Amino acid sequence: MNVSELLRLLQAEHDETAARADNLREQIEQLTAALAEARLAELVATRKVIDGLAPPDHEPASAEPATVYQRIVTAFNEHPEKVFRVRDLHEHLGLPTDEPSINVTRSRLG
Repeated sequence: MNVSELLRLLQAEHDETAARADNLREQIEQLTAALAEARLAELVATRKVIDGLAPPDHEPASAEPATVYQRIVTAFNEHPEKVFRVRDLHEHLGLPTDEPSINVTRSRLG
């Protein structure tokens, strides 16, 4: 076997491997798209089940946590130099200072 024949065989093997790699990339793209579609279908089905289980007079959750959260963020932004303890933060914002309320704020800050 001479060098020219060896180079030809190597090139043929390279071309075959590159073609297989391209084929595998296409398969990966197709499978990824199929998985995304299946996941979307699962989410739609889950949403339908949840909507079916919710009572007819079901109202969305109160926006209060977002409001409290925004008030907390605003307090930190207005007083960047101040170090707030959670109880102090509650007093500053006029929030309840009982332990369960303070623990909720601790988890929000966590």
